[in-house]
Amino acid sequence: MNEALPDVVPAEPREKIWRRNLPATAAFGWLRAGARDFAIGLHQGLAYGLLVCLVLAGCVWVLFAYGADYILLPVLAGFMVVGPIFAMGLYEKSRRLSAGLPVTFADMIFVRPASGYQVVFTGALLCLLMMVWLRAAVIVYALFFGLLPFPGLDHIAAMLFTTPVGWAMLVVGSAVGGLFAAFSFAIGAISLPMLLRERSDALTAMGTSMALVWHNLDVMLVWAGIVMGLFVLSVATGFVGLIVIFPILGHGTWHCYRALRPAA
Repeated sequence: MNEALPDVVPAEPREKIWRRNLPATAAFGWLRAGARDFAIGLHQGLAYGLLVCLVLAGCVWVLFAYGADYILLPVLAGFMVVGPIFAMGLYEKSRRLSAGLPVTFADMIFVRPASGYQVVFTGALLCLLMMVWLRAAVIVYALFFGLLPFPGLDHIAAMLFTTPVGWAMLVVGSAVGGLFAAFSFAIGAISLPMLLRERSDALTAMGTSMALVWHNLDVMLVWAGIVMGLFVLSVATGFVGLIVIFPILGHGTWHCYRALRPAA
């Protein structure tokens, strides 16, 4: 006698698992939510932003003090790779605010992520990626200009924009830097907020981040543009703008994570 086979429930398409169908304009909502979190306990956000500003300004000072200003632009770009590490305290503040918990500055400095030391591992991988990025920038310069000494920031613009070799280097350097930027954004956009709130390992968090970015590309491209534009603005102000911009972006990243993983 033939037995009835049990109904087989088809697995959901992978795209449906990761896609959130968010409009591209949702990224501006994350920015507004970040600004609201920043305004709550304003002194905490300003102090946090000042610390980040001083760290970056100190790194730039070291570059000039030791004659390594030729990697200034790659270092500034690389800061966007490791920026999520510095924003852990901001994620914690937003998490506490959303849960109705009190927030102190100590809570933002001494963060206890749910995933424990997996955050450290993720941070180490992002720092390694930044170091590879810096080395790639030096190699690109050497490929086009050979052993020619770096002319200094006062003359590098003329070298890049008025010579065929400079134009070629800009094209190749932008392509290489774009690949690093895209990869670092994909693995870092969601992974650290995820490790703060959920018990997971570093590789799973980075893979989840990449999948969510890829399947929600429209809104994440807008968010990446917002982050880059505001960071460039903060650099144009001599890093002073970071005091306000970095906390707002950090809080906004938390709301980005919650929008992409609402059921977590």
